[in-house]
Amino acid sequence: MKVLYVGGTGQISFDCVHESVRAGHETWVLNRGNSNDGLPAETNFITCDFEDDTAYAQIADMGFDVVCQFRVFGIDKLQRDIDLLAGKIGQYVFISSASAYQKPVTCQFITEDVPLVNPYWEYSRNKAACEALLQEQWKDASGDCSGGAGWTIVRPSHSSRDRLITALSEHDQLAERMLAGKPVILPGDGTSLWTITASKDFAPPFVKLLGNENAIGEAFHLTDDRAYAWNTIYAALGEALGVTPDIVHVPTATLVSFNPHWEGPLWGDKSWSAQFDNTKIKSVVGDFTFETTLKDFTAERVALFRARTGGQSDGTSSSSAKLEALYDRIIADQCSLTG
Repeated sequence: MKVLYVGGTGQISFDCVHESVRAGHETWVLNRGNSNDGLPAETNFITCDFEDDTAYAQIADMGFDVVCQFRVFGIDKLQRDIDLLAGKIGQYVFISSASAYQKPVTCQFITEDVPLVNPYWEYSRNKAACEALLQEQWKDASGDCSGGAGWTIVRPSHSSRDRLITALSEHDQLAERMLAGKPVILPGDGTSLWTITASKDFAPPFVKLLGNENAIGEAFHLTDDRAYAWNTIYAALGEALGVTPDIVHVPTATLVSFNPHWEGPLWGDKSWSAQFDNTKIKSVVGDFTFETTLKDFTAERVALFRARTGGQSDGTSSSSAKLEALYDRIIADQCSLTG
């Protein structure tokens, strides 16, 4: 098939491009061309600013069988895709988010039947609104939108190609604090379960959805089957770094009171246990297991972190002084209460 990835170099899409090439598809990537290093030599490129409506419109008549949309986060750009592509391509794959599922979490294992209701995070609500718009307005070549002809929705959870998995989205900054012997924050008591997914494991089942008639008009989440306590994730990170992390547990409500911007990522996502039932997608693409263990996942990303920083870190090299001061203040206040 002729497959277009809008994006193609992100935490998930990069490995999906590689897998598409391995599967024999004529694989295209549309982006600004600033970070395409490492993509397969067989990749075809469209250099284009996604925000430029005129330049972007060229894809409508290029004969793509599948368009994988990784760059839409709101209904305005989704409406543009619907107007531009509906009836002209065989399958439109919209990348949504598992964070859109109902919060608070009310079941142990999340299935696709869980409502998309997230009162805490605008990002998640926007993804849910995009899903609704897609299902309501996408039409196939005959003008029929009943049954959702032509679209597939994929909801990743916390997936990573090279980024460290952290609770407050500190990424490299968290590793720098650990290496500098500074305490680090975990929301709650660190026992909530979190699902992390290696993008190289995500890619093979994802690509099996492309051109799959059983995927048309359906929504799937695609995540690792396993979940780990946040304490376990941070212990694994410390082990990979060669340090014992000094973890300070802080109630989520306290963290949000210090920084309201954390309300969405915490109350809307990471403060809840998140375990996913992948039965639906396995029924369509076949059974699969994710091979990357937590130890290997962490070791691979720590190696990439060291490559990015040259193996040197003083705890502040890539972090904002304002955030460092905020972390220190929260930790000091929490420790004054708990000792």
